[in-house]
Amino acid sequence: MASKLLLSQLRTLTNLTYRRFINPEFICPLRPELLIGSRTYSDAPHLPPVDPVPSPIIGDNPLRKTKISSSLNQAELAKFSAISETWWDAEGPFKPLHAMNPTRLAFIRSTLCRHFGKDPYCAKPFEGLKFLDVGCGGGILSEPLARMGATVTGVDAVDKNIKIARLHADLDPVTSSIDYLCTTAEKLVEEKRKFDAVFALEVIEHVADPAEFCKSLSALTVSNGATVVSTINRSIRAYATAIVAAEYILHWLPKGTHDWSSFLTPEELVLILQRASISVQEIAGFVYNPLTGKWFLSDDIGVNFIAYGAKIDE
Repeated sequence: MASKLLLSQLRTLTNLTYRRFINPEFICPLRPELLIGSRTYSDAPHLPPVDPVPSPIIGDNPLRKTKISSSLNQAELAKFSAISETWWDAEGPFKPLHAMNPTRLAFIRSTLCRHFGKDPYCAKPFEGLKFLDVGCGGGILSEPLARMGATVTGVDAVDKNIKIARLHADLDPVTSSIDYLCTTAEKLVEEKRKFDAVFALEVIEHVADPAEFCKSLSALTVSNGATVVSTINRSIRAYATAIVAAEYILHWLPKGTHDWSSFLTPEELVLILQRASISVQEIAGFVYNPLTGKWFLSDDIGVNFIAYGAKIDE
């Protein structure tokens, strides 16, 4: 019964989001300068060899059953440290994120403007709001959020990522104000930091304990604030496209970037967020069009999806 209710809730959330984004009244065009930059100042380093593509193992991830004090996954940190210098190479290992970024920002702009009662058509709708980008990498999300007026803090556990992010942000006076820190969400919780909105995009599939990680995201979000999480569904279709195709056939990503057993289904993510006092309001899927080379929002959450939730008043 609980499973049926959750599935019904997911359908409602995705249908609501889909109607909003296919209705012209809800579409807010983003100016190019508010999106990602394309400045490149490094070549991709030689990547170390990795094991062949793993076979999917259906079932619970045993790592999630172990209580740990931190959500850090050292193996995942090592992967991203090895390619940190390529964050702003739009044709490098992070090319899929660069291509997806305008679509992610469209969802964020729409949902958060409604959440905070802001005008989505003004140049800086997030002025006066404090945003936290967890797992910020080289800053490809932090920078456009800053250009939309937010006071942005970007954190990443990989020191090389933070150095790259700072160097790139300093090239633009608008983004040079971003506060980049080499730290973790858990440490910010210990410091009792609070933000109006907290983002963790394409991060949760790389942490060791998703439930503890979401508790930290919740603790960092003010009451009635917003939390946005995006990830990849643990589905056979996602294994075929996000791992086999993207890593081993099309070579969009370095081999071994993703572990299929670490993905979360939308149902799992909704439950984890609910238990962390975050009520999911909308879910949307990201779908890639190979003919145009662009991503668009959809009610298809079978592979890539994004969820926006409101922090429950405590």
